[in-house]
Amino acid sequence: MFIDTHCHLTDEYRGGINDVIGRARRKNVGVIVCSAAEPDNFAPTLEIARGHKNVFCTLGFHPDCAGNVNPDEYLTADILNDDAVVGVGEIGLDYHVHNDNKEEQIKLFTQQLEIARKYDLPVAIHTRDADDDMREYLTDKNHGVLHCFTSTWGLAKTMLERGFYVSASGILTFKRADHVREVFEKIPVDRIVIETDAPFCAPVPFRGTQCECFMVKKTAAMLAKIKNIPIEELENILFENTMRLYPKIKVEDIQRQRKRNNNKNNSEK
Repeated sequence: MFIDTHCHLTDEYRGGINDVIGRARRKNVGVIVCSAAEPDNFAPTLEIARGHKNVFCTLGFHPDCAGNVNPDEYLTADILNDDAVVGVGEIGLDYHVHNDNKEEQIKLFTQQLEIARKYDLPVAIHTRDADDDMREYLTDKNHGVLHCFTSTWGLAKTMLERGFYVSASGILTFKRADHVREVFEKIPVDRIVIETDAPFCAPVPFRGTQCECFMVKKTAAMLAKIKNIPIEELENILFENTMRLYPKIKVEDIQRQRKRNNNKNNSEK
């Protein structure tokens, strides 16, 4: 099965959250990691994850929240030790939209990095026009993933050397994203995960519509083409990569379903 490693499920979706999860499951996207990125999203994101066995979450504050939130008030032991919470994110730096509050962004970023280290949780990092500062303030004691990666091979290489994973979104399928495809061609396949970032970044052929979790398979198909490997092989690799990235994901029931699906696929060959 495929895993959508990063999406936002607190937005309005047609039919509601249960329909979104159901459509994903019918398309063999059996696990979803939902990210909360601002204070108002924490409670509903947790509710969704706790209410669905195949949905997990990461909690953190996007750089847009810099100067307006104290992460210690939200990222508490009770919350981060919850079985549904598998990481801290999305966090990071974004100088594309706001470059007049860099110190506040860095403060928020480093506070959350420290919290993640304290609880030994992976971080999901957002970086835009801030790669140098992100690298400078990220310590060797942090681990995790570069979410929705569209930056350079130089950044990817540095983060791979630090043990990070790199996540491909629907942008990988965009017509004018040759540079992104070139970078992912160089990234070792055992260090890649995939995501939708729903409701954003709907992949081709869904561009112009609201992105949903089931669409992550289109990103997987493009990645399989780039890597020149069968989609079934990539499916297994991505599954194992995600389990290493987010070890708190409970895999017993998931693995049983995966085995049933593999047996069914083998019998149909």
